[in-house]
Parts: sequence; C-alpha cells; structure tokens
Amino acid sequence: MSAFSDPVIISSSFLALSIVLILIKIFHILWWVPSRIQYLLGSQGIKGPSYRFIYGNTKEIMGMKKEAMATPMSLSSHAVLSKVLPHMDSWINIYGRNHIQWYGSRAQLIVAEPELIKEILNNRDRMYPKIEMPAFIKKMLGDGLVSTESGKWLKLRKLADYAFHGESLKSMVPEMISSAELMLERWKLYEGKEIEVYEEFRILTSEVISRTAFGSS
Repeated sequence: MSAFSDPVIISSSFLALSIVLILIKIFHILWWVPSRIQYLLGSQGIKGPSYRFIYGNTKEIMGMKKEAMATPMSLSSHAVLSKVLPHMDSWINIYGRNHIQWYGSRAQLIVAEPELIKEILNNRDRMYPKIEMPAFIKKMLGDGLVSTESGKWLKLRKLADYAFHGESLKSMVPEMISSAELMLERWKLYEGKEIEVYEEFRILTSEVISRTAFGSS
C-alpha cells in the first residue's frame, strides 16, 4: 500500500500545510505589511515610533497615559494635550506635526499641520473616511457632523452652512461668551469639588442654543 493512501498521513500533511499557511498569513499581516507601510511612509519623510510586533505602540501609549494621569494638572496650566494625549504631544516634538503611530498592526497617520487639516476637512471626494469612534466619544459628540458620513453628513453640513454663516456667527459671539461666563461663575461654587463636565457642557450647549436661537436664557 502506498504511503500516500494512508488517511492518517494525508490528514497530518493537510494539517501541517494549513498551519504553515496560517503562520505565513499571520506573519504577512502582523509583520510584513506594517514594515512595508513604515518603510514607504519613511521614504516620503513621514517618520514615527518603530512598529512593535503585534502590539504596535499601544504599550508605549498606555504607559505614557498612565504616567501623565499619575500627577495632577495645575489649574493655571493650558498644556492639555500633554495630559490627555501625552504620546501625541511627545511624538509631535520628536517626529514632527505629521507622523505615523501604530495601534496594534494598524497604522495611524497623525496630521497636526493646520493647512493639511483644512484640506482634509474640506475634501469632498470622500478620500478620508472617518474612523469608528468609541461609544463614550459618540455619546459626547452626538450623531452630528463629526461622526456621520455620506448623505446624513451632507444634509447636516448644508444646515450648518446656513445656520453658521460668518455674518450670523458674529452676532452669536457675545451670547456664547455670556453663556460661558455663566458656566465659569457656576464652577466657582464647586471649588475643591468634582465637576461633572459632560453635564456642564450639555447645559452650556442648551444655554447657547436658547440664547442665540430664541433670545432668552
């Protein structure tokens, strides 16, 4: 009997081949593709922290965030970025305003140059799809221009263009300032206590809409 007709040998060979193919695919996704992306972007002058196998830069990012949150932020300090996104603040200083970072094996191109940001936001060819936002971000931003796509975004954009025309905004600024000042005065009563910022900004938004749209608080 031929060895190739033995079911055990055939099954073992098939299993071994499947494992090899799976390992090759994993290596391709988790190493070759990220390395290739980093090389190609680097050749165009876009640098960034080195890709780490499987984890990317997530361990570094988590470590920086943990370190940043370990110390309280001075009330007089305006260095918000270094507290909220310390990795981005650090890497902008090292690699420039436009750089690459890695969440696992997924590359993220960070753009912090004003002119490029303007070009991306004004692009009408849908070349820059929006990322899937975490639930807490969606809750904070709502289902508006920042988070929507396609037809719904276009409809909201048209409404926003009409409502927030330059001349219209000029007349709204004093009311916005008054609403913000009221909120800050209210915050003084919470000195030394915690503030529910989400709720406060919800109230501020309602206050601004009420003042600018209906002329009353």
